Amino acid sequence: MTIAERIQQCERDLAPQFRALEQTAYHNQSKVLDAFAKLRIATRHFAPTCGYGYGDEGRDTLGALFAEVFGAEAGIVSPNILSGTHALTVGLFGLLRTGDTLFSIAGAPYDTLHDVIAGEGNGSLADYGISFRKCELKEGGFDFAAIEEGLRDASVKVVFIQRSRGYAWRDALSEAQIAEACAFVRRCGFAGCIFVDNCYGEFVEDTEPTQNGADIAVGSLIKNPGGGLAPTGGYIVGKREYVDKIACRLTAPSIGAEVGSYAFGYQYFYQGLFFAPHVVCQALKGALLIGACLQSMGYVTSPSVNARPYDITRAIRFRTKEELVGFIQAVQEASPVDSFVTLEPWDMPGYEDQVIMAAGCFVPGASIELSADAPVREPYIAYFQGGLTYEHCRYALEKILAKIAK
Repeated sequence: MTIAERIQQCERDLAPQFRALEQTAYHNQSKVLDAFAKLRIATRHFAPTCGYGYGDEGRDTLGALFAEVFGAEAGIVSPNILSGTHALTVGLFGLLRTGDTLFSIAGAPYDTLHDVIAGEGNGSLADYGISFRKCELKEGGFDFAAIEEGLRDASVKVVFIQRSRGYAWRDALSEAQIAEACAFVRRCGFAGCIFVDNCYGEFVEDTEPTQNGADIAVGSLIKNPGGGLAPTGGYIVGKREYVDKIACRLTAPSIGAEVGSYAFGYQYFYQGLFFAPHVVCQALKGALLIGACLQSMGYVTSPSVNARPYDITRAIRFRTKEELVGFIQAVQEASPVDSFVTLEPWDMPGYEDQVIMAAGCFVPGASIELSADAPVREPYIAYFQGGLTYEHCRYALEKILAKIAK
């Protein structure tokens, strides 16, 4: 079977899943457009501002727009949030105080949060006397007995859920699972904040965590909700009382969300949100196709190509370091930017192992664009995500399969 024939066969097999993803994209596109109409978005909201940014209508309305789309009371959307890790850090420091405990009910958070939580002498949560505990997932779902046991600690003030897989071999959590966990946590008598790391999961389903019991959801604008256009930034949405506390950490307790200007204007943030449902659908279809083709060649991928994906990431297990590195290099070679670069593993800040990362993106590091990365450690698992267009994903797949065939 030629490469073209293999891809065409997988496309035929995936047609029902593609239709389901397109229906979700239409639902979310409608939701976004309804929010734009409700808040009467106009050209004036795109205008640049400078200085303190008092009365910055573009900034304030953008936060309200995200809150409306995510079914939340309030939102902060800011280019001053530098990444998903920064958004999560600001959120956690805004909500936790000395003597409090952060309780993760979906296992260990993503690598870049480890030093945020437990670093020594770097201004971590631990340095401020904030404790951390976790319970692992059980057979792909929440371990409710362990959650109930953990919540007996009265110092737990924030329950943390990481929706995506991170660098773990597990499926992302569905909105149904998140809703079930939030309801269970409340039945246990927990009155604090349920906090969801929503990175890679926005617009994958019809609803978001803040519509399913979460008090706060956080993510990066150079992932799903930026639609490939947002040049930087992050968002925090949820209950107003918690968003207000987090705003005081992002800026200062005396000014909260009242300040913050952006001299380059807000058009790409608004326009990126408009594009996001469609772009996420393109990325999901591309990831399914790549998973199906590699699975047909004997590689193990996650999630199963027969299951609905709950984030834009596709994990692929390789047998050797050389296979892993070769796959990442092939993704880079199929990129529109820096396709000529030969990638090598390196000591990337915030990660515990060397990382190799393909990111030939228009916005550097934007994982809603076609990208792939992996910690270089056993088991050798690559994490593939993004793709602004399905056609780019398909093109990259041809390059990947050709390299594997050699």
